[in-house]
Amino acid sequence: MASDRRDLAVRAAVDQALLTGTAPVAALLDTDGVRASAAALRAAFAAVTDAPVLHAFAVKASPLVPVLRLLYEAGLGAEVASPGELALARAAGVDPARIVLDSPAKTMAELGEALALGIAVNADNFQELARLDALVGRRPTRSPIGLRVNPQIGAGAIDALSTATATSKFGIALRDEGARARVVRAYLDRPWLTRLHTHSGSQGVPLPLLATGIREVYRLAEEINAAAGRRQIDTLDIGGGLPVNFSSDEETPTYAEYARLLADGVPGLFDGRYGLVTEFGRSLLAKHGTVLARVEYTKTSGERPIAVTHAGVQVATRTVYDPDSWPLRIAVYDAKGMPRTGGGAVEQDVAGPACFAGDLLAVGRRLPPIEPGDIVAALDTGAYYFAHHYAYNSLARPGVYGFTVREGGDVRFATVRPPQTLAEIVAEAGGGRPDVLLMDAAGIPPAGRGKTLP
Repeated sequence: MASDRRDLAVRAAVDQALLTGTAPVAALLDTDGVRASAAALRAAFAAVTDAPVLHAFAVKASPLVPVLRLLYEAGLGAEVASPGELALARAAGVDPARIVLDSPAKTMAELGEALALGIAVNADNFQELARLDALVGRRPTRSPIGLRVNPQIGAGAIDALSTATATSKFGIALRDEGARARVVRAYLDRPWLTRLHTHSGSQGVPLPLLATGIREVYRLAEEINAAAGRRQIDTLDIGGGLPVNFSSDEETPTYAEYARLLADGVPGLFDGRYGLVTEFGRSLLAKHGTVLARVEYTKTSGERPIAVTHAGVQVATRTVYDPDSWPLRIAVYDAKGMPRTGGGAVEQDVAGPACFAGDLLAVGRRLPPIEPGDIVAALDTGAYYFAHHYAYNSLARPGVYGFTVREGGDVRFATVRPPQTLAEIVAEAGGGRPDVLLMDAAGIPPAGRGKTLP
């Protein structure tokens, strides 16, 4: 079980000194769990269609090259939304034919690079489409090109993550006056537009609502192909956004449930006439990541116990700033890495190290009594947490370690990203040029004062 592997990994992390006085935070990634999720995704769609499906992992969920390589070897491609993410995918060895470029703000240079490499491009708006007109007219490309549309189906429980609202910044709003007809015309005028893209889901979006958005885009594809008198649109990119259960170890909803819901609600999507692209991220990794942090002190304030740890806003930014939307499960281990049991649960806070009052991983949470030297584990943090460091207080990025559990319980770690050093923090903060701002009114640097300049 995943929880058993996690307990073994925590104990091994202590035994192998991944947590130290100078590196009091470590992030663990269960690679067997990641492989299992990738296999479950592929199997779920294979069960409902014989059409080709590219599962493109959303790089933003974990922009770490070894993670992208692991997923690529597990049969997934990559969905990228910036030059940096594209560079990461290419560093991981992902075939450009298995990369999809999405972003609402692509530059001409980004578009040109993608078309030169044969990377699929989803244009976000009509102005971007005009740029593609110029590029395609200048040089033919093997890149599949599509339009992203917003079916405007409404918001989920988290407004900031709802991408299909009436005023979403993403895609072409289909229900705006004249927009649908303009989209159809855009395809009829451009035979090289062969894909249609939407991304309606994310955390907080219920599956029926997500399916509604995909159904609307399928209907649009049918309309366009009928108007063209041929199968001009041959591939539908249905995005990702499967929500994650953050309340237990259970992995729900499953990819199989989602694929079956789509097959029942949009049967034409799976009858073999359309190739498919998916863009899942969080659901592939979240359950397989754990942040470990040493407890430095325990105290009380207003008679409430507080455990002061080394993990807070720098690794769990969303939870700290929006705890109602992003609550994290917390597990407690003793200094030897053994689960804390007995003693009864006590309502207490789990605080991070940053110098502001809201830096809290959990508030009033019933947990085993926490002691200095214990280890607090923030669960379900494999996506959008430790890979997205927030450098508040110049806190160091934690080391990230993939692990596998061999027969007999032997745990092997592989360093995905080593802990950030103080020297690296200083270098990134301009440490090599401390005097660069010390020019006087005449623009003379400190070393030149008192000298006659030529």
